[in-house]
Formats: sequence, structure tokens, C-alpha cells
Amino acid sequence: MSAISTLPDRAPAAPARRRPALSYELFPARSDVSFERLRTTIAALEQTAPDYVSVTSKTGQGNLGRVLEVTEHLLVATSLRPLVHLTSIGSTRAQLTAIVERLLDLGVRGILALRGDQPEGHDLDQDEVPFARPLVELVRAVEKERSASLAGGRLSVGVAAYPHCHPESPSAQHDLEVLMAKERAGADFAITQVFFDPCAYERLVGRARAAGITIPIVPGFVPATDPRRLARLAALSGVEAPRPLLHALETAADDAERRRIGVAHTVELAARVLDSGAPGLHLFTFNRHADALDVLETLDLDRWSTTTTGDSR
Repeated sequence: MSAISTLPDRAPAAPARRRPALSYELFPARSDVSFERLRTTIAALEQTAPDYVSVTSKTGQGNLGRVLEVTEHLLVATSLRPLVHLTSIGSTRAQLTAIVERLLDLGVRGILALRGDQPEGHDLDQDEVPFARPLVELVRAVEKERSASLAGGRLSVGVAAYPHCHPESPSAQHDLEVLMAKERAGADFAITQVFFDPCAYERLVGRARAAGITIPIVPGFVPATDPRRLARLAALSGVEAPRPLLHALETAADDAERRRIGVAHTVELAARVLDSGAPGLHLFTFNRHADALDVLETLDLDRWSTTTTGDSR
């Protein structure tokens, strides 16, 4: 005879929740004083439990010491996982190999492989590793040689993607072919350069998937609170911020209003691409945590924490 349960019916299991990927970009400190400020920013960002924090480097590894300083701090004093930028331009294969090995020795397991900005007068033909694709191959070669010390683990290698044409690219199709080559060389994911039109990101993902590119394409955002910073970004990337946004920022009554305007614009942009299926977001912080945290709090990533059918893998 079976027992009759007097317990209430068990509610169906809630669907697994997964927050979209979250990451930040930091600049290494330029001095001991600015490093103390950077530690404060890192501590504030750590409270949001990002998946990783990227650490930029100058072309030619000109600030390698400072890059290693902040990387070691992240590994030793925090729970954060660093994604260290590695630029190939102006460096020999031997130099790049030594840097990758040093990063592995520190405990780094994430590298963002980039060509880097081309200095005026620099001849790429003189470089042993002139582009990101062979740099990805170099990182994978070092990984293979170190497979025993990695205990069978694997590095995570990221690359850049461009919703708008790279400043030196002849066409969007060329950018797509470059991204495909980087995936075939061993890239695991891509982070986009800054953009202000959600359609630009959606077109990039759509064309990438149609071409057979499968790696996740993570959108990159700058908290659009500083018109001077947006102007500098435009000069470097060729991507102009919308004129209405720039006008609103320039005519704002004070910094508080300027911040509200920029945060609201960034939140709307991020929400649009998350709605379209973006796998997460990467915030370029410029070592200012307050704006990034305002964006994150207003955005509320839990709204996208259930599985969706979107595909921006």
C-alpha cells in the first residue's frame, strides 16, 4: 500500500539562470600614486563579480613593468581573472614568446592578442609578427609547449572585432576575413571596438555567422559621459559619437547632469544589443569605476539572466 503524501506539490524547478558575461578594461598605472587609485577602482569593480578584467598594454610593450604590476595584483590580492593585452607590432617573436611565458608563470590564463596601433612611420613589413593572426598562432604554440605545466588546461585567447571598419581596412568584408582567419588560428572569442549604433553590432554578428564564424562576439562600450574622451576615441577609431549626444553633453548644466545623460545613453545602447542576443558586455572604464558601476546598476543584467534564443556567440 502506498503512502499518501500530505506535503504540498513541489514547485517545478526554476530554469537555470546565467548572467550575460561581464568584463571591464583597465589601464596600468603610470605611477605609484595612480596605482593606489587604481587599486580602489579594482576593489569597487570586484564587488560586481565580473568574469574577467582586461589589462591594456602599450604598443611595443613599452609599459610591460606596469602591466605585470597590475596583473600580479589582480592574481594575488583579488578574486579577479586578468585578460592581458599582448600587442605584436614592434616586437620580435622571441620577445613575444618570452612575454607569454612570463604571463603563464604568473598564473595568467587569458590573453587578448592584438596587432596594436601602428606608430607613424612604422613599417609593418619589418615586423616578425605583423598581425594578430600570427600572434594567436604564436600564443597557441607556446601553450602547446607548456601543456604539461598547464596540467592539460587551455589558454583563453581573445581578439578584436570591428562593428565599423578598422581605420586601415579597405572594407567591412576584409575585416570579416581577418576575423575568420583569427578564429581559425585559435581565437576563442572577440571583443568589439567601440560603437554607438546597435545596428552596427547586429550587422557584424549577422555577417559573421553567415560567413561561418562561430566564436562569441562581445560588444564593447565606453560610458559616454565625457565629450573630450569621445572626441579622442573618434580620432583613434574613426567612430564618431552621435551629434545629439555630444551636444547634450557639451551643453549640460554640470558634471552630474552630464553623467546622467551619458549613463542613460550607454544603458540604452547596451540593452539594445543584449536584447538582440549579445553574450555579454565589456566596459572600457578608463580607470573610472563610478561611471561603469552606474551603467551596470541601471542596466540590471538580471533582466537577461534566463536563456534566450539570440545568437551572438
